[in-house]
Amino acid sequence: MTGMSIYTNREKKNTYVYQLEVMIEDDSHTAALEQLIRRMNGSGFLDYKITSGIQLGQLIEERKSDASSTIPIPIEPQSGEVSQQGDQSHAPADPAVHDTFHSFRKVMSNNTLIRLIVNRGLGIKMSIPCRIININENEQLLTIYHVDEKQVYTFRMNEIEDFQE
Repeated sequence: MTGMSIYTNREKKNTYVYQLEVMIEDDSHTAALEQLIRRMNGSGFLDYKITSGIQLGQLIEERKSDASSTIPIPIEPQSGEVSQQGDQSHAPADPAVHDTFHSFRKVMSNNTLIRLIVNRGLGIKMSIPCRIININENEQLLTIYHVDEKQVYTFRMNEIEDFQE
């Protein structure tokens, strides 16, 4: 009778999934979401899924109602961002691309639901119902929130074929 032994280099590990809530303070929803994604990507976790987000504005509303007066303050673009009127030295040279970014900024500021048509290459096309959460004109990136999958995706502008409001 011959014996057989099976050796493995690694013991099988168990998998655990936890649900948690994380509170992040930042200047905007987009900046807070970017901070969360950056930290999760660098965490070493096998996978994660951002399923929802809420803005806690109770303190803001309390302070506004307690204020004796308010003074409007113009909002300056964050470093690295191009204002809508803005710094044309960083704007794309192609006027059509600039017009597309302008359209995306308008959609983003109105928080409009759009359908994005994306060509991922190799014949893979996606039709995504989404909201735009960030635009990086310098890097030619568009970050969106897929409303059906409740996931955040980033696409290069050359992957985007069309969008419909």
